[in-house]
Amino acid sequence: MSGAEPQLRALAPVLLVRDVLRAQAYFADKLGFTASRLWGDPPTFCIAGRDGLELMLNQVAANDSFRPNGDYDGRCDAYFWVRDADALHAEFKAKGADIVCEPDDQPYGMREILVRSPDGHLLIFGHDITGMA
Repeated sequence: MSGAEPQLRALAPVLLVRDVLRAQAYFADKLGFTASRLWGDPPTFCIAGRDGLELMLNQVAANDSFRPNGDYDGRCDAYFWVRDADALHAEFKAKGADIVCEPDDQPYGMREILVRSPDGHLLIFGHDITGMA
């Protein structure tokens, strides 16, 4: 199908959370994401967005269990390619985000910071330092 418009346009990770209002507040207050709408009465789902990217926060039932990837061996739950990880680090730190790892250059050519959500999700924000991006 050469010449056809690409079908895939965006991706939104779904993070399972214990309390969607608490999670949404953290993403808004500490990481700068906004949620224009929450679904459910009481709310159990929202789509939080920042800079044209979105992620979904989906509340689990009180008796459901889940385990963020970071609980296993440090794997992340979402990776964000960003323009400047150092600038985001300064912003997140000033807002009191739970920063797991300060900006650090990785052997695969990325400079990254790691942030933990209230439910234990590890989020990585990184920019290319190889000059190829």
